[in-house]
Amino acid sequence: MNFDVFSSFTWYELWSPITFAVIALSSVIYAKKIIHSSNYNVTKKQMAYFYTAALSLYIVKGSPLKIAADYFSFSAHVIEVMTILFIVLPLFILSMPPQWARQYFWNHRLKFTIKLLGHPWMAALLFNGALTAYFAPQLFNIIQQSPVLSVISQTFLIITGFLMWWTIIMPLPEISKFSYFTRVAYIFLNSVLLMPIGIFLLVGISESHYPVYAAVAGDLLPSLTAVYDQQLGGGILKAIQLTSYGIALFCLIGNWSKKEDEREGQIDDENIRVVQGVVIHLPKK
Repeated sequence: MNFDVFSSFTWYELWSPITFAVIALSSVIYAKKIIHSSNYNVTKKQMAYFYTAALSLYIVKGSPLKIAADYFSFSAHVIEVMTILFIVLPLFILSMPPQWARQYFWNHRLKFTIKLLGHPWMAALLFNGALTAYFAPQLFNIIQQSPVLSVISQTFLIITGFLMWWTIIMPLPEISKFSYFTRVAYIFLNSVLLMPIGIFLLVGISESHYPVYAAVAGDLLPSLTAVYDQQLGGGILKAIQLTSYGIALFCLIGNWSKKEDEREGQIDDENIRVVQGVVIHLPKK
């Protein structure tokens, strides 16, 4: 790797103290207002999820990786976007105590938006359609020429990604209206919907479709041509997506199996009682 490409950037561009300060302040607020609050019950897992999400966000938004993503490598840009959408977002939702999520999302003005746009099929189409359009060369090249468009498009991706993961994780018991089977099928649907852009980036490409990166191809990694960089980006996109969905599937199926085990042997008929091992059939009301 040619580290000389970073020599023209100042230390605060490479390590973004502003980004660090914002994430550090958010972490302090999380600790004071949520962890140490008597209103919420925060587990060690939830704390680990939040701080892992915060660290991951700083790596892709405040470290030299951000410079590489903005100026030198399409695959680095894919790492940035996919880390936020498939690592930071689910970890952030998992870090929320149910009481906090209920207060600021479900019992708030956001409730209507979440109910409308957070419907599984609506969220799936919005998120995967937006992400596919974002990496489509015609739109991507226009977005990269305008910092304002870049911020708007990535903000929209984050919002739709949040709604998509909200449906999968279901952080609040009172809105867990979708069965485990539906949520598992939903993950498979999302995998399929994002397949076209992954195939486009990986297969049958003889030229680069992203001029902003083609012009500096090889500056960061001499052996990484513009086409290879694009193909590497497609591989990274699918790898992060499938790994994240795979972990979600593993957790969902595990919880599903545990719930079925708890139900096994239970008698659901309200007219049946078990007293000291004896089954008693009560008359129907």
